[in-house]
Parts: sequence; C-alpha cells; structure tokens
Amino acid sequence: MLINIDVPDLSQAITFYCDALGLKLVRVLDNDVAELAGAACPIFLLQKKAASQVSSQVSDTRHYTRHWTPVHLDFVVTDLAEAAQRAEAAGAVRESECISWRGSECITFSDPFGHGFCLIHFLGETYTS
Repeated sequence: MLINIDVPDLSQAITFYCDALGLKLVRVLDNDVAELAGAACPIFLLQKKAASQVSSQVSDTRHYTRHWTPVHLDFVVTDLAEAAQRAEAAGAVRESECISWRGSECITFSDPFGHGFCLIHFLGETYTS
C-alpha cells in the first residue's frame, strides 16, 4: 500500500510533511511528485492545480480549503505532546483537544492544504477492547 496526497504546491508540501511529521524526502519525480518515507508505507505528494478536474467520472474539482473526507490519515507517534507541537510549528491547524479512547490518545489537525489528519499515541500496542 502507498498513500497519495494531492497538493497545490509541491515544495511547500514537502516542507510541511517533513517538518510536521518527521518524514524524509526520498526523491522527486518529474518535478510534480515527491516520495516521502518515515511512515508505515510510502507517501507520495502529487502536485495538482486547484480547480482542476478530480476525475473524468466526477464533476467536482480540487480545492484546498478545509474539507471533509471519510478517509484520513492517522500518524502513530511515541510522544503526542511533542508531535503536536512540531505539527503546529510547521503550520498544522489543531482541531481538537486530546481525546482518550480504548487505550489511545488522539489529536485531530488539518494540514495547510485542507486535508485532515490525526496524531495518535497508543498506550499499548494498539486499541484495547
């Protein structure tokens, strides 16, 4: 599995995701795709212009204001407070307080491109029953 994230400005997105989440730039392909490492799977940032068509089958166009999607990314961290501070310093917008649930602690954010993500810390190996 790999993750693709559409962004309007590749350079700004590389800086944000590396600074906010500690990811590392692996390579840039064709000047509009960046591969990042440091998560459980590769993350590719895809430069796509705002207002461009999202699909030939969908009439919607891309926008980079805050939006909701049923699919989002959770980044598992070992120190939630430190990770939250790093994300905010890089430009993430904090959208929730710390929520405890089934052996985890989670804070919700949005990136500078409107995509939501969570930082999550497990007190054990994963969620508890």
